[in-house]
Amino acid sequence: MKNESINVAKLAIRLAMSTREEENQIKEEALRMGYKAAAVDIGGKLPDITTKVLESTLVAAKKNGIIRDMHVHDGAVAGATREAFAQVSDKAYGLSTGGKIGIARRGEHLSVAIFMSIGLLHLNDIVIGLGHRSLPNFDEEV
Repeated sequence: MKNESINVAKLAIRLAMSTREEENQIKEEALRMGYKAAAVDIGGKLPDITTKVLESTLVAAKKNGIIRDMHVHDGAVAGATREAFAQVSDKAYGLSTGGKIGIARRGEHLSVAIFMSIGLLHLNDIVIGLGHRSLPNFDEEV
């Protein structure tokens, strides 16, 4: 598992930047390689979408078997999501956004990537954020 945190981060970024068709292919490939992965679309005006981003990430992580429904796992996903969101928030504050969250895990490594387009009239900008957390790996988990 050499450089596993880097590989998990790369997978989360790939998912966040993917189209729906690419997302399905990436998730299948990741599963074959022993990773757990998920993605979820997001959009709205910052800071109004902050809670929705956290909730959507947690739901996607649980629904796709990336984490269990337990306090430590919830905290790891919420922490990584908040870190990624903090990296994009300053640039997008008060503006309309649309994008995607990529979530990836293998073993103790978990990464959340946020890739968004920021709209202001006809002037669009792009921003990306990445958060990483370590969490306990239980025997029956990847």
